[in-house]
Amino acid sequence: MSTHAPITGRRIRMGILGCGRISGNHFKAIDQHSDDLELVAVCDTNPDVLSEAASAHSAPGYSSLDQMLDSCDLDLVGICTPSGQHSVQAQKVARAGVHVVTEKPMATRWRDGLEMVRVCDECGVRLFVVKQNRRNATLQLLKKAVEQKRFGRIHMVHINVFWTRPQEYYDSARWRGTWELDGGAFMNQASHYVDLLEWLIGPVADVQAMTGTLARDIEVEDSGVLNVRWRSGALGSMSVSMLTYPKNLEGSITILGEKGTVRVGGMAVNEIEHWEFEDSHPDDASIQDASYETTSVYGFGHPLYYENLVQTLRGDSEAATDGRDGLKSLELLIAAYLSARDGTTVSLPLEY
Repeated sequence: MSTHAPITGRRIRMGILGCGRISGNHFKAIDQHSDDLELVAVCDTNPDVLSEAASAHSAPGYSSLDQMLDSCDLDLVGICTPSGQHSVQAQKVARAGVHVVTEKPMATRWRDGLEMVRVCDECGVRLFVVKQNRRNATLQLLKKAVEQKRFGRIHMVHINVFWTRPQEYYDSARWRGTWELDGGAFMNQASHYVDLLEWLIGPVADVQAMTGTLARDIEVEDSGVLNVRWRSGALGSMSVSMLTYPKNLEGSITILGEKGTVRVGGMAVNEIEHWEFEDSHPDDASIQDASYETTSVYGFGHPLYYENLVQTLRGDSEAATDGRDGLKSLELLIAAYLSARDGTTVSLPLEY
């Protein structure tokens, strides 16, 4: 828990670590919250990427995290580097007395995630883990329906993530498709969908998984299937592939309950395709407006995520997704990989 006083009376000073693909969503969110956030530094080990980011955002550029932390008076660092680097970097930021917001997944190993939370607690700083899909209007409506128990008892849940990542994608950076720094289709591309299993439906009891590297020249899986049993008794499954021809097809979730059936689909859970309940509710009139067009699998949740982040650092709210929330989906991911490796059912919680 944070021991820092709320930041009031001025803008929150922020640095971005890692200026690659996902950082653009953070830069846009910072721009949208410019009354509260001030970008004071960018950092990247690639000189060309760093120069471009520093120029585009009129911020000083640094080639190392140590240099940025030593040179800048920072309140918050956004970590947008390869996933396997998040833990060490978050701990270094925390030990400098600076709050942390990290992209998904928070880590690629269970012990690294636990250590991130422990060190941030020890240093009294906030650890935010980005779960921007939770902020999408479609999923907010679905979350409310679950919380209002409109489904009655939930019987079955299924998730599809049918996207495409060509070999050129993995070849674009040496860390992509590696166990150490990236993780596979579950850990990287589908991690926000794994998050929905716990966030929407509740605590998971058992996990069974099979994974395959079917068509890409990478260390990790390009496809996988997952079976889930929740503590409530509900059953579910998840199918993930980065081999969809010829382009991203769908990111969807279907929930079957005793009093309701819902499917949220589209390319990235952006379209409510079926919404039917035994009872009626004012929210039912909102389902058409909640659906939205998107050309990006990221959705539009980063600015809304940052809104909560700002409110939390101002002392006006609690973090919607902190480090402990991040651990819940990381635990599911690690359980899936253990199950696939050993050919066994993995029961939660994992060893602490």
